[in-house]
Amino acid sequence: MNRDQISRHAHADHPIAAPLDDDSVRQLLERGIPRAGTRVLDLGCGGGEWLLRALTAHPHLRAEGVDISESSLTHAREAAGRAGVQQRLALHQADAMRFTAPHSFDLMLSVGATHAFGGLLPTLAAARKHLAPGGRVLVGEGFWTRDPSPEAVEMLGALSDLPTTLDHVAADGWTPVHGHISTQRELDAYEWAWTGSLASWALDHPDDPDSPQALAAATTHRDEWLNVYRDVFGFVCLVLRPTSG
Repeated sequence: MNRDQISRHAHADHPIAAPLDDDSVRQLLERGIPRAGTRVLDLGCGGGEWLLRALTAHPHLRAEGVDISESSLTHAREAAGRAGVQQRLALHQADAMRFTAPHSFDLMLSVGATHAFGGLLPTLAAARKHLAPGGRVLVGEGFWTRDPSPEAVEMLGALSDLPTTLDHVAADGWTPVHGHISTQRELDAYEWAWTGSLASWALDHPDDPDSPQALAAATTHRDEWLNVYRDVFGFVCLVLRPTSG
């Protein structure tokens, strides 16, 4: 079982692959999409859930998603067909850092995918290349709520605390115009869904050769969450506009 397969099973009951509930996602999209905006791009779109929700709520939008995972894009394409928005969605199997488009976008999305760019600021640099005048970026990033253990840093990376994260964003030429800090309830709900969905798949398919690996991955992830980072990890989504230019 590869990483994409594990992720697909783990997110079966929580398709927004981030610690956010449905209301939070809706509000972030409402604040992120400019009133006159017509184009949305998600760099690292995975199964395309953010784009599907944006397209469903805003019939005037056209959207594009970029991801390196063929299976994730296939899932996004099939889900778009079921939702009836496939004619307004273009999907690209490509490295998000190297993706180019012939037009700019009114909203750039990258929630929970900053690791693919090497961190928050490189993600914003990639987004800036695609941003139309007056456009916005909706980015999601982890932060430390208190001093982490070395094990937590090794597991989740060299994150900053929330004030420092915002300072870095401002120094890089961005102004937050909206934000959402995930609640403990949202954080816990995401982790329970991740571990529970994967474990349930394993228990429902005892004869599948991947079942033991899936159950072990769910157990390991749950132990790491509860014992290593639950009390020190936070998640923030920011709607950003360029401070100038």
